[in-house]
Amino acid sequence: MKKIFFLILIAGLFQFAIVKAQSGSQIAEPRLGIGFDVGLPTGNFGDFANYGTGGSILYQHPISESLNITGNVGYIRFNGKETIGTLKYRQSFIPIKVGARYFITKNIYGTAELGSSIATANDSGASFIYTPGLGFEIPVSNTGSLDIGARYESWTKNTGTLSFVGLRAGYNF
Repeated sequence: MKKIFFLILIAGLFQFAIVKAQSGSQIAEPRLGIGFDVGLPTGNFGDFANYGTGGSILYQHPISESLNITGNVGYIRFNGKETIGTLKYRQSFIPIKVGARYFITKNIYGTAELGSSIATANDSGASFIYTPGLGFEIPVSNTGSLDIGARYESWTKNTGTLSFVGLRAGYNF
């Protein structure tokens, strides 16, 4: 069911982009950004994991003056709080998300993304992701900007839910 919803969402975003592109309005160029991510676990996840660090690549495709569709691929590794014998919890994930970024003002935006998080450990599978967030972009040149954002990210799988507050500092080209 989640896969069907995810596919319908993607199809709807692309259809909206095509219709908007055919309307002839003048909008900004697509942008690519790279960023450093930090995850601060919440709930049960926070009981055994300290924090996570990683990086991400963000693609933005404008469909109107204040709305972009986004694609986001990253890598994040969470470290455990305690060592049990000689073992310590360490788990890496590859989150893949699509969504939308709406600019409330020229620099402040709200974002929402859906996707899948793939665990890198053997037989760990994938989780469904939903991510609301807020952020701002600070222009530093005609084509580049600093991108600072905060989000709540939740990964749901039949075995439970992992959630964290994520912070991202990036540069958009």
